[in-house]
Amino acid sequence: MSPIKRLGGRDAQRGTEAEYLSPGRFDGKIAVVTGAGSGIGRATARRLAAEGASVACLDVAEDNAKATVADIEGAGATVPSAAYHCDVTNEGSVERTVERVAAELGAPNVVCNVAGIGGFAHSTEQSLEGWNRIIAVNLTGTFLVCRATLPHLLVSGGSITNVISTAGVMGQPFSAAYCASKGGAAMLTRALAVEYLESDVRVNGVAPGGVDTPLVHDFGFPEGASFKAFERIMTPKGYCTPAEIASAIAFIASDEAAYATGAILSIDGGLST
Repeated sequence: MSPIKRLGGRDAQRGTEAEYLSPGRFDGKIAVVTGAGSGIGRATARRLAAEGASVACLDVAEDNAKATVADIEGAGATVPSAAYHCDVTNEGSVERTVERVAAELGAPNVVCNVAGIGGFAHSTEQSLEGWNRIIAVNLTGTFLVCRATLPHLLVSGGSITNVISTAGVMGQPFSAAYCASKGGAAMLTRALAVEYLESDVRVNGVAPGGVDTPLVHDFGFPEGASFKAFERIMTPKGYCTPAEIASAIAFIASDEAAYATGAILSIDGGLST
């Protein structure tokens, strides 16, 4: 294993993209990252590529996925990565995309389910359309990608890492749909881990707290909501960066975490302690 390499820095007041790389940790690996066009997904794709993986960057916004691949190539990656349009809520789209990845880059052995959506709403005003959409992306989408990639993982071994959120391990106000979707994803993670315990497939989750991403900023503040209610989901440490979550994903997805399966790793500034 090559020595750890540090890229970037960290501002003491707010934090910037700091990456502590382990070069070669993912040499020879084929990684699938959903939601790779922005935020945690983009940071994860960049991190895995910087550590040697060929990364399939999946996103419903293909241009954003292509921009992530351009970032990877601009950073001097020595193995190919590629962008793929994929709607994780669509069974056919997921299955076709995974088969394209297997044919073009190779059979995946690292899978990171990062794609997600959310928003705050008074539960009495949560539309069924909005509820269904959040469940479809965050829970059903995670299941569809797991189901499509598992046949490849069962042949060669590997890992699945699902991004859960603190909303999947603790209650949060004005987040009924989001909590339900992420709580479901947490139990899906544990169920798959137990089901494949006797195989060479590991299934884990990472549960971020507040992360400085476009998703968080788009959540919106419900009209008339008490700010005090939000204090339970805020930490004095403030937001972390996508790169800090990507570092946790890279660890638990790697062979360094070979004994970990069914774990939900909280990276939330002590919020869920």
